[in-house]
Amino acid sequence: MQTIDLAIIILFLAGNTLFGLWHGKSNKSTKDYFIGSHTLPWIVSMLSIVASETSVLTFVSVPGLAFRGDWNFLQLAMGYIIGRILVSFVLLPMYFKHGVSSIYEIIGIRFGPAMQKLAAVIFLVTRTLGDAIRFLAAGVIVQVVTGWSLPLSVMIIGMVTLVYTLSGGIKAVVWLESFQFALYLLGGILSILFLLQNINMGIPEIVASLANAGKLKIINPDPNILTNPFAFFSAFIGGVLLSLSSHGVDHMMVQRVLGCKNLGAAKKAMIGSGIFVFFQFSVFLLVGSLLSLFMHGAAMEKDREFAFFIVHYLPTGLKGLLIAGVLSAAMSTHSSAINALASSTVNDLLGGKSSLGSSRMISLLWAILLIFIALMFDAGDKAIIMVGLEIASFTYGGLLGLFLLSKSKRAFHPASLGIGLVASMGIVFLLKFLGLAWTWYISVSVLVNILVTTGVDMSFFKKKLDDEQ
Repeated sequence: MQTIDLAIIILFLAGNTLFGLWHGKSNKSTKDYFIGSHTLPWIVSMLSIVASETSVLTFVSVPGLAFRGDWNFLQLAMGYIIGRILVSFVLLPMYFKHGVSSIYEIIGIRFGPAMQKLAAVIFLVTRTLGDAIRFLAAGVIVQVVTGWSLPLSVMIIGMVTLVYTLSGGIKAVVWLESFQFALYLLGGILSILFLLQNINMGIPEIVASLANAGKLKIINPDPNILTNPFAFFSAFIGGVLLSLSSHGVDHMMVQRVLGCKNLGAAKKAMIGSGIFVFFQFSVFLLVGSLLSLFMHGAAMEKDREFAFFIVHYLPTGLKGLLIAGVLSAAMSTHSSAINALASSTVNDLLGGKSSLGSSRMISLLWAILLIFIALMFDAGDKAIIMVGLEIASFTYGGLLGLFLLSKSKRAFHPASLGIGLVASMGIVFLLKFLGLAWTWYISVSVLVNILVTTGVDMSFFKKKLDDEQ
């Protein structure tokens, strides 16, 4: 990297830190710190949602999908939009009706504090393991594009994110994530312009060449919908349920819209995020397609295509901007996780009884734990990384089933709810063993949760009647 690239990166890191410290002055209570006292503009919340779900792996691996293949990935993104519409009309009204600070309070209201704590613990474990190992993977990518050592990459991302998250709370997080989203999207668009200028073809020829090679194909008509996750029906339905789960029952995502001033604003933020994600994926898929022409289809290490291009081909200045974009993608996911983990700890496990200072201390402890777990694992341990990235598939279905059951008027026995939740997570191990496409995991686990909970509860009810007789 040249001096100007380093200057851009240092300015970016310093700006994030100072903004968080400045925003910390506006936090007077835990309500300010965790949900922004319902003052967050819906546009900012919307962009923050997109930034939160866009890890650095997405930033570098989505171009790789198009580099090696086509645009089938957009089938998932189509489902994301429908899933967020369902979240907006099925789950968000319930959250705003009760004025909760953590979505698991709904479970507590409906099924008692024990189930609320269980749901929160599942979220905390899932989010901690998944995001800590994503954080490690982010450090690997930052190492590739900057040349820093892996521990240094993890520590720099972690410490800068920690400072602005710890001081500024959710308001600093969502505003900075909006800026970070704009930065890495700009990086993608500038990469497209650079590639178009440096591929020795006109735009019509480029489009024709990619189309003839089948690299712009979106719909996959493969009838093997149970084994191919990117067969259209499998991908679309999987995208709907994944988005319904991740943006409906994962507190990290829902927390952004809880800070909006009312339900209408929250719905606009949630649905708009699905549209922006579709646009974002389209931009980075186009980058990958153009890269395949620019590199003449050369064989490259999987998911390193875009990083290689940034390091070896981008000019001074633009390289620094793109590296800042990589850091943005890494930091946005990390900051979201820290604040959401602390929020759930305070509101679900401690009953909301925490001062602003204590809440910041809890955020600090979660941040240290995430950094520690990231540094503890070996970056070459592919099995650990895959478990971290896929772990949500084991729990999302169970949590979604629990929230759907909460809309029922039936008084379920706590034991039946717990058994159904465990069964819904256990079935995913069987589905993986049987080779079912991962896009079906959530739908099957939701169904298992509802059926097992209802069946076991009927047994409890029957036993109670028999005992009374």
